Amino acid sequence: MTMTTPELAELAKRTRSMREAGIALLLASGILALFLLFPLDSGTSPSAPVAMATTTPVAPFPVTPVEATAAIVYDLATSETLYEKNANVQLPLASLTKLLTVYAALVHLPASTPITISSEASLTEAPRAFKAGETFALGDLAKITLTASLNDGAVAIVEAASAAAHHSTSDTLAGAAAALDLAETYALNGNGLDVNTAIAGSYGSARDIARLAGALAARAPDIALATTYPEARATSADGTIYRVKNTDPIVGEVPRLLLSKTGYTSLAGGNLALVFDAAIGHPIAVVVLGSSKGSRFTDGMALVTAALTHFATVPLR
Repeated sequence: MTMTTPELAELAKRTRSMREAGIALLLASGILALFLLFPLDSGTSPSAPVAMATTTPVAPFPVTPVEATAAIVYDLATSETLYEKNANVQLPLASLTKLLTVYAALVHLPASTPITISSEASLTEAPRAFKAGETFALGDLAKITLTASLNDGAVAIVEAASAAAHHSTSDTLAGAAAALDLAETYALNGNGLDVNTAIAGSYGSARDIARLAGALAARAPDIALATTYPEARATSADGTIYRVKNTDPIVGEVPRLLLSKTGYTSLAGGNLALVFDAAIGHPIAVVVLGSSKGSRFTDGMALVTAALTHFATVPLR
């Protein structure tokens, strides 16, 4: 069949278009092959050595000799033990027992609960401050009881806690210790006074007391903070104002102090519990047990200083 001139022209045009499309396809295939065979340089040579991550060795806690029979520096934020000396040994607690007494009361009673000083409480061994029949809010009574280590206040608090729990004093305190998993801690009374010349009013380990002090500071920070000043005050329901001095003379020396509690009896020797912030929201507990009446404070301050030195070189987590 003979094609006309216009038909020949149209065929030539279609042939040229198909040839151009084929060339374009070949070019695209070639470029793709180049990408596959020779990937773009990402800026890192495959043969370049890979830099290995290095870690700075953690500085050990400063060596800190203490007179105390047992001691601990415990990181409450990470549950790490930074320093310990016989930290799990069970020893008499003396008035550190009052930390457990106040914690047990707060488990069963609001801080606003009225607590009346009983006749039995008012007759307990010194230090004491109250008259039978006086009434205080639990929170206020706890503040001055812990700050001045008042035995009559502790008896009144544990009486109220035991009544609310429907248990004996020892069972009420045991329940609070068990709730905090304080395996080495038990108390026969709420103030920690020695029962006699051979039996202490309570026993526990430095590790347990560190955790207990941290738990109380977290549960009742206003009560705990009241123990960090040179004196505390409370007003009874009838308007009587009580102002008491702190039994801890170093409260002004410990930076960012959150809680302080002293203890001393013939069987226990000198005890001390401190909670302070190494940084905002990073509490550290320092506890010494079985030191002397004066050395408990030098021991405690030495461990606080060592902890602050440690965290000056080790990043907080």
